Amino acid sequence: MRIKFAQSKQSTIGIEWELAVVDAQTLEQVPAAETLLSTVEDPVDGPIRSEYLTSMIEIVSSVHDTVPKAVAEMTSHLEHCLDVLEPYGLTLLGAGAHPFGDPKRQLPGSKPQYRRVTERNAWWGTQMAINGLHIHTGIDSRDKALPIVYGLARFAPYFIALSASSPYWEGVDTKFASQRTMMFQQLPTNGLPYDMASWDELERYASQLEGVGMIQNPSEIRWDVRPSEWGTVENRIMDSVPTVMEVGAITAFSQCLVERMSRAISSGEPIDRLPQWFMRENKWRAARYGLSADIITPRKDEYLIHVSDGILRWVDELTPIAEELGCAANLGHVRDLVVGGPSYLRQRRVAAAGGDVTDVARSIVEELRAGAPKFKES
Repeated sequence: MRIKFAQSKQSTIGIEWELAVVDAQTLEQVPAAETLLSTVEDPVDGPIRSEYLTSMIEIVSSVHDTVPKAVAEMTSHLEHCLDVLEPYGLTLLGAGAHPFGDPKRQLPGSKPQYRRVTERNAWWGTQMAINGLHIHTGIDSRDKALPIVYGLARFAPYFIALSASSPYWEGVDTKFASQRTMMFQQLPTNGLPYDMASWDELERYASQLEGVGMIQNPSEIRWDVRPSEWGTVENRIMDSVPTVMEVGAITAFSQCLVERMSRAISSGEPIDRLPQWFMRENKWRAARYGLSADIITPRKDEYLIHVSDGILRWVDELTPIAEELGCAANLGHVRDLVVGGPSYLRQRRVAAAGGDVTDVARSIVEELRAGAPKFKES
């Protein structure tokens, strides 16, 4: 199977943000995406488009040179969505999973690919009421793509901890920071990428999957990080997040890591790696414990590190690159998330203050409208 990889300008950015459609009063997730999609010019490939479920939409940016420009576009699209939905008593919720919704009540759209997911995966297919944040970063050479894919996947625990927004599932606190991570990896071809030495090896892998009926096209290889036909590396690790501030922060972190790895490859510097079994363990730890996870590193002098400490170190290291790329303020918000708490912590604070899961859902919706997290008051 041939896999295309278009020419792309290094470190350009594209963002895909999945959101649930909810009733503004009850906060229930409802199959009302068509209320919005019927008003847009292109609900399939446009900036506001349909997604897997009829109770989801996706906001997609065009290609941008800087994170602030991409975030500004996403903000504009979000405001349009809310302006259309709110007169109908509807709004949007940004989280890896709805805090109390019944996933079995959410139905897939009409695409044959969506129906295959539901039918092939039986019970698991009925549980995929989950939302993600995907970040594309341009790569100036196909030869760099696979090393960066595997290199970026090593940072899965950082991205999971920063974006984790799905501690609740069907009204129950799972004690995981990201229940979405655990659900999504149940499907075949999902999960961490394999360490592949060449593009030919990737195409042989895809051909083998096609030959045994596992996929029909390369887009069904749903790795957490994967090369994209657009000439990008697509970071798909994250839960959806409630606010555009978080979208910008995580996008900047991803963009700067990709840029650093691209420069390392160009200069002959090796990219640090971990065996896949340690990467799997790190991913699980971050999904379970979020910022509190102790993760395994490639450094022999510091084999374990608190994920929050690791994030802050990388923010410091990447700041000069962020300044060059024009996203230093966005990267600085990563520090704010570590200090103030990602969404899973903010949701649990609502519950700890006496709120129920409806109050939790309301807090997510309110943050989406505000555009920034409501951190704990000092």
